Amino acid sequence: MTEGPDEQPVTDDTVTENQQDGARFSRKQKILALIAGVIVLCLAYFMLAGGEEERPFASDDGQAPTVTVITPGTASIDDEITATGTLAARREMPVGVVGEGGRVVSVQVEPGDWVSAGQTLAVIDRNVQNQQAQSAAAQIDVAKADAELAQSNLDRALKLVERGFISQADIDRLTATRDSAIAQVKVAQAQYRELLARNARLNITAPAAGLVLTRDVEPGQVVGSGSGVLFSIARGGQMELLAQLGETALASVKAGVTAQVTPVGTDKTFEGQVWQVSPIIDEANRQGIARIALDYAPELRPGGFATARIAAGSVVAPMLPESAILSDDKGSYVYVIGKDNKTVRRSVTTGIVTDKGIAVTSGIKGSEKIVLRAGAFLTEGETVQPVAPGKE
Repeated sequence: MTEGPDEQPVTDDTVTENQQDGARFSRKQKILALIAGVIVLCLAYFMLAGGEEERPFASDDGQAPTVTVITPGTASIDDEITATGTLAARREMPVGVVGEGGRVVSVQVEPGDWVSAGQTLAVIDRNVQNQQAQSAAAQIDVAKADAELAQSNLDRALKLVERGFISQADIDRLTATRDSAIAQVKVAQAQYRELLARNARLNITAPAAGLVLTRDVEPGQVVGSGSGVLFSIARGGQMELLAQLGETALASVKAGVTAQVTPVGTDKTFEGQVWQVSPIIDEANRQGIARIALDYAPELRPGGFATARIAAGSVVAPMLPESAILSDDKGSYVYVIGKDNKTVRRSVTTGIVTDKGIAVTSGIKGSEKIVLRAGAFLTEGETVQPVAPGKE
């Protein structure tokens, strides 16, 4: 075939260039399509996410935005304070050496044992003291013998005085000797009883019934008045929680109210009673202590950590859902529908938080119409169309 003057001969290089141009165009189309798909997905996401929240807006005909409002009224709410603290023995009794001390012969209790009042906790060697007691007992016999001899001498002298062989002065001297001997008997007896009492105090005994918490003595140890605390006993096994509370919470807690205590490491809850509220506030952390009395239980270990829920009475207040309460730098507030359906900002004070909502302790009475949702999109003085829930 003869080629025309304007026609270019078709070569292999021309075909290759056309194929490359077509491939580049195909890649551009794919990239554009991919970008368009991402944009569509983003728009769909934002539309779906934004559809979950109520947004008041004006319609095309200039009507006021529609908002959902509620009239909360008032309800009685059981107030409850949550606090944490450390478990301890309610009445912890430190036990040490009462007498002169000595070498410990045996220890008869272990931590966790229950003991009765006067029960021996540890025995101290008393060999020397026993010998001293025996010597004192012998001194009593000697004093009694001297007293008997003095009495006999006086009796014989009284028989002779009538015959004139003994003067009255001799009688007075013999009487004094007899009285002194009797007094010596009493002294010896008192010394003997003192030694017995000292020996009885050598043993370390429990001052009252309770639960042994700690033991810090072993057989063979030499103990004395300076040995410190050898045993620690929880009187009656009673425990308590030293609950730390802030100034405001402490002021609302009274002695006698109930509390639920849950120790760390267990899911068991124990019922107790606040028996003392601290009369002072710690200057360092601005907290005080509410002492919650608890009956003995193995899970209540002194030194452990626990959480308490303390009943603080009941309050009558409006309850609002969380969506109705807003906050900013000035504090918490709600929007109230006022005259001519205009929004009015009302500062409120919130209280206890429950599953049913948040108690409002001041700021509203409960008879107002409160914006339920979308308050963040409103401005004070804005005219709205209030509707009840479910009628939007």
